[in-house]
Amino acid sequence: MTEPLIIAKTGSTELELLPEMSTRHGCITGATGTGKTVTLQRLAESFSGIGVPVFMADVKGDLTGISKPGSLTDKIKNRLSMMRVDVSEWKGFPVTLWDVLQKNGHPLRATISDMGPLLLARLLNLNETQEGVITLVFKVADDYGLLLLDLKDLRALLQFVGDNADRFKTQYGSVSSASIGAIQRGLLQIEEQGGDHFFGEPMLNIEDLLQTIDGKGVINILAADKLLNFPRLYSTFLLWMLSELYENLPEIGDRDKPKLVFFFDEAHLLFSTASPALLEKIEQVVRLIRSKGVGVYFVTQNPFDIPQKVLAQLGNRIQHALRAFTPRDQKAVNSVAETMRPNPELNIKQAILELSVGEALISFLERDGSPGITERAYILPPVSQIGPITLEERQRLLQSSIVTGVYEQEIDRESAFELLLARTGKNRLDSASQAPGDKNLRKPSEEGILKDLGDLFSKPSGRRGGQREGVIDVMAKSAARSIGSSIAREITRGLLGSLLGRRR
Repeated sequence: MTEPLIIAKTGSTELELLPEMSTRHGCITGATGTGKTVTLQRLAESFSGIGVPVFMADVKGDLTGISKPGSLTDKIKNRLSMMRVDVSEWKGFPVTLWDVLQKNGHPLRATISDMGPLLLARLLNLNETQEGVITLVFKVADDYGLLLLDLKDLRALLQFVGDNADRFKTQYGSVSSASIGAIQRGLLQIEEQGGDHFFGEPMLNIEDLLQTIDGKGVINILAADKLLNFPRLYSTFLLWMLSELYENLPEIGDRDKPKLVFFFDEAHLLFSTASPALLEKIEQVVRLIRSKGVGVYFVTQNPFDIPQKVLAQLGNRIQHALRAFTPRDQKAVNSVAETMRPNPELNIKQAILELSVGEALISFLERDGSPGITERAYILPPVSQIGPITLEERQRLLQSSIVTGVYEQEIDRESAFELLLARTGKNRLDSASQAPGDKNLRKPSEEGILKDLGDLFSKPSGRRGGQREGVIDVMAKSAARSIGSSIAREITRGLLGSLLGRRR
């Protein structure tokens, strides 16, 4: 049995988080400046110390210090003296730095196909009609085996579907040029925000988040201080990561410690603009991902930022101070006081307003799964450095990382864009080879270049009136023969895939 994690102390009592109960998820809430970041750092290094990898976003840019040993500053010395505890050893922990914008960490990428239409619709802030169009485009790509890897693939297929809307109307439904235009404009905005770096290959291998070094779990830190300027990209990316973990990790049931702990900082960005369908899936992920050995911890200012159905599944709770400056704040204070397990010796409602920096109301799950009695306690200081490392130290950390050289070089293999472009080039050559006076010369107004790309999908009549297969049909059948009986397993969409539109 793995030893409990000592997170806080009140008087002579140490408050322990049980590793076997940490996959029941949790939340860290409190107003700005009350100590949530230091609490997050203490939790992360505690999990790493027992060999559990961690993923967390660094939204302030000051969590990289976890890679270096801490030191006895005056502030920490006073806190340790007040708590009557000593630090036996100052130490750093193994860290891997990641960055969606590819500036302060190893590149993080996902493919368009893997992201799926629902998450893309959220990322692009599409309305219901436009979401239907993007779903239609994914259906076309799925049916004809077109890989959507990056933004240029999606743009090319959107243009083709829009220019050939009549061909798809009967089978897939109507497509308006206005919706196509709105999606294309949204893609341009995402590209300006750095999304052109995010979409592509090599895509993140989830196994690279599950590494250990010398018995310590690697702490994966996402550089999010700049990414947070694009809240939809930030929250959609983290949600995609959760879906990847659910889809790829095997069922392991209950175990003595988690396989990975995932901290979702600034959680309000995830829930504030999520559609009802997406909220339903988030709830399912949180409920079911526990069986994959993943613990999810939401970090936010106000408990009201988290939907009730999700909040109900967060068994381990750390509540820092709240400020009741507005009616909504007062309601949050009352809600927290009513939902945490009562302590006969503690006025929870009053304590929430009185907590000092680094102090919190804590209720961890007991071994039988019941909530622990709420205690007012001080979070123990981290044993690693509080605050960021220097740019030189960051570069050394990147160069010595276990994934150095794996993701730096972007790969652009043949996909939808290349197939459509190749067909376009062929049509141009065919037209150029005809004599100026040739009566069979096709007029652009009658059959444009992109319209000719329909041969990729359609099956025009052969010489004897039969059906001649399009290029994509031939490719799809060839792939099906080579894959054989495994095709059903590979393309089956799982719980998340069925809604997120992903296909392996």
